[in-house]
Amino acid sequence: MPNTLNPLELIARRWQPSVAFVRRAALATVVMAVIVVVTGGAVRLTQSGLGCSTWPRCTPDSLTPTAEMGINGLIEFSNRMLTYVLCAFVGLFIIAARAREPRRRSLTRLGWVQFWLVMGNAVVGGITVLTGLNPYIVSSHFLLATVLLTVSVVAWRRATEGDEEPRDVVARPVRQLAWLLVAATGALTLAGTLVTGSGPHAGDAKKVHRIPLNWQEITQLHVDFVYVVVGLTVALWFTLRAVKAPAAPRRAVLELFGCLLAQGAIGYTQYFMGLPALVIGLHMFGSALMWIAVLRVVLALRERGPVPAVPAPAQDHESLESQPAAATSASSR
Repeated sequence: MPNTLNPLELIARRWQPSVAFVRRAALATVVMAVIVVVTGGAVRLTQSGLGCSTWPRCTPDSLTPTAEMGINGLIEFSNRMLTYVLCAFVGLFIIAARAREPRRRSLTRLGWVQFWLVMGNAVVGGITVLTGLNPYIVSSHFLLATVLLTVSVVAWRRATEGDEEPRDVVARPVRQLAWLLVAATGALTLAGTLVTGSGPHAGDAKKVHRIPLNWQEITQLHVDFVYVVVGLTVALWFTLRAVKAPAAPRRAVLELFGCLLAQGAIGYTQYFMGLPALVIGLHMFGSALMWIAVLRVVLALRERGPVPAVPAPAQDHESLESQPAAATSASSR
C-alpha cells in the first residue's frame, strides 16, 4: 500500500517558495505579534476588557456581541477574532518553510512554537475574562505575547541565514554584556507590567482588582531600569567600536538607542500629561519595537552562513542510461 502523504508534504511537492517569500512570511508573523500587543493594550485602555462577559462565547447566550453591549463588546470580540488572523499568518510561514528545499526543520519548529504560543495565549485571554481581569493573569497574558514576539523575531532572523554552527563575531565578554542588556530590558518590561497591574487603567469601567502596590513607586522603578538599559546600550556601542566589531551589530545597537530615545520621550509625555490612553498605547507599541531591537542586537553577534541553495534536480536514472546508447547510435550513422 503506498505511503499516505500529509498535506504539508503534498504542498512541498508542488510549490517551491523563494527565499524572499519565506523571509517575508516570517516578517509578517513579527508584524502580527506587534499588532497583538498593541490591540491588547487598546482593549484595556478603552475599558473593553469585559466587553464580552464570558469565554469562549461572548455572552452566555451569544457567540458574538449584541447591540446592547455597545462599542466595548465589539472591541473585545474583534481582539478575539485577531487570533484567527494571527494563526493564518503563522500557518503561511509554516507552509512556506516546509515547502522550501532543502527542508529546514529549525524553521518549521519555530513556526509550530509560534502556533502553540498563540493557542496558549488565547486560553490565558479566556481565563483573564473568566477571572474578571485578574491583574496577574492580565500581566501573564502580555508576557506570553512578548514570548511570541521573541520567537517570531528569531524565526525572522533564521529565515535570512543558514544552518551552519553559529560563529561568534565578537569575544565572549562582549556577548556577555549584550546578554546583560537583554536581561535588563526584560526586567524593564516586567516592571512595566507591574505599573499596568497597579495603575489607574484597569481595563474596565467596573471596579476591578488591582495589584496592591503604589503604582507611582513602581513607575519610578520602571524609570530606573530605563536608565540601566540606556547605560548598557551606550557601553555596548563603545565596546563594539573598541573591538572593531562588524558593522551589523554596531548598526543594531544604534537602532536600539534610537528606539530608547523615542520610548523615553513618550514615557515622560504620558506621565506629565496624566496618563492619556492614546499616549499609553504609543508607549506599548514602542515597548514592542524596543524588544525587537534588543533581540536584533544579540542575534547580530553571531553568523550562521548563507541560506542553503535549492539542490539541483537529479536526472532520471533511465535517461542517464539511455544517453550513451543514443550517442553510440548517432556515431554509427
